[in-house]
Amino acid sequence: MALYPFLKDRIPAAKALIGELRKSFEYVSILGSYTKSTRIVSGTRSTSVDETENECGFVIRTFDGKYYSEYSVNDIAGLSAEEVKKKMELPQMHQEFVDVKAIQEEAMEKSFAREDAHPLSREEILSRLEEMRHYYENYDSRIIYANLVYRKQEVSKFFVSEKKCLDQYTCWVNAIVSLSVRENDILKDVYKTENEADSALALKELSERREEIAQLAIHMLEATPITPGEYDIITDPSITGLIAHEAFGHGVEMDMFVKHRAKSVNYLGKKVASELVSMHDGASAALSQASYFFDDDGVLAHDTLIIKDGILQTGISDALSALQLGTEPTGNGRRESFKRKAYTRMTNTFFSPGKDKLEDMFASVKHGYYLCDTNNGMEDPKNWQIQCTAMYGLEIVDGKFSGKIVSPVVISGSVLDLLNSISMVSDEYKVIGSGSCGKGYKEWVLVSDGGPYLKARAKLG
Repeated sequence: MALYPFLKDRIPAAKALIGELRKSFEYVSILGSYTKSTRIVSGTRSTSVDETENECGFVIRTFDGKYYSEYSVNDIAGLSAEEVKKKMELPQMHQEFVDVKAIQEEAMEKSFAREDAHPLSREEILSRLEEMRHYYENYDSRIIYANLVYRKQEVSKFFVSEKKCLDQYTCWVNAIVSLSVRENDILKDVYKTENEADSALALKELSERREEIAQLAIHMLEATPITPGEYDIITDPSITGLIAHEAFGHGVEMDMFVKHRAKSVNYLGKKVASELVSMHDGASAALSQASYFFDDDGVLAHDTLIIKDGILQTGISDALSALQLGTEPTGNGRRESFKRKAYTRMTNTFFSPGKDKLEDMFASVKHGYYLCDTNNGMEDPKNWQIQCTAMYGLEIVDGKFSGKIVSPVVISGSVLDLLNSISMVSDEYKVIGSGSCGKGYKEWVLVSDGGPYLKARAKLG
C-alpha cells in the first residue's frame, strides 16, 4: 500500500508553503500524519469489529534564528504563509534553546513501505479468533472467560523541508489472548500476544500456543506469593525487555540530559553492567510495532548501540535535543499525535544475545526463579532505581523446576547492581511488544523491547 492518498495530495501544498515561509524563516518543515486502527474481538461475552481513523493532521515547524516554533493544523490546503507567521509570533508557540542554529539536512527524496505480508478479510480473522475462543472455553470449566483480539495499526506519514521529501507507510499486527480462570474464591488472569507484520502468521502463531497457554492459566490457580528475598533469576525475553526499557530506556533519552534529569549522563564511557551485556535501541534495530523508516523530525531510523560490553556508549535523541547537545540525532523524535510535541522516545530497546545455552542457564541455578511475562514497570532515571513486575515465576531447585509457581513477582533495587549481577546471557533472543509507553504520565507512543534470557541476582518481592 502506498502513502494515504489524502497525504499524498497535500505534498505539493506543503512544498509551496515551505517555499513561502523560507522567505521569513531560516528553517521550515512540515510533517503530515494519518493513522488507522482495526480491532476485531471475539470474547466470551461479546464480539465486535471496529475500524477507526485515529488522526490526520500536520505540524509546521519553523526557526527564526532564536526560536523554534510549531503550529498544528488539520489541513494545510489553502493555508497562507502570512497566517502561519502570525501564529509563530505568539509567545506560547516558542521553544527557546541556548545557542542553537538551524537544523542542517542532507538532500533526500524517498518513499518507504512495510505492508501486511498476508492480509486477511474480516470474516477470516473473526473465524480464526472464534476457533481459538471455543478451544479455550471447552478446555476446562475453570476457564470462565476468553477474549481473543486482532489489532492492526496502519501509519502513513510524510516529512517535507527545503531539502527533504520523505514518505512512509507501515503496518503492524498484534494477536492477543486474555484468559480468566477461577476455582472457588481464587481468580487469576493470563495474557499472551504474538506480534508480526503479517496477519496470517500472527494468528497462526497464537493458535499454535493455545494448549501451552491454557495449561499455564490452570497452573496459575496454584500460584502463591513469593517469599521476599534475594535470588538467582532467569528472565524470559519479555522480562529482559522490561529491564532494558526501565533501566536504560528513559534514563538515556537525551532530552533528559538537557534538563539535567538523568543520572546516566555521568556514566558515559563508564562501566554500568556486566561485560556480557550490550544493548541497542532504534527503529531500524529490529522489526516490531515500534519500527519505522524515519522519525517525526525527518531523521532516518537508526540502530544505536547504547551499551557495549558493559560500557555505556551514548544515549538516544530527537533532533532538537541533539542540536542543543551538539550531537547527531538518533532518529528517536516521536509524537503522540500531530497535536503534540516531539520528544526523545524509545523504539526497539533490547539486550543483545550472548553465547550461553538456556538449558545450561537453568542447570546452573541452585535455588531461584524463572520469571516470565511483563506486567508493568517503573524507574527513577535521576536516582537509577528500578521496579519491574513479572506476571509469574517458576521455582528452580538444583537446576530443575520444582512445580511451584509464584505470582506476581516484583524485581526492585539499583539499576547498576542488577545489570552488574548478570552472569549468563543466552544465544537466542526475541524483540516483542504490543503496548505503549508514556513519558511521565502522558505522551503515549508504541514501543517494543526484549532480548535474550538472562541469569542475574535480584531482590524479589
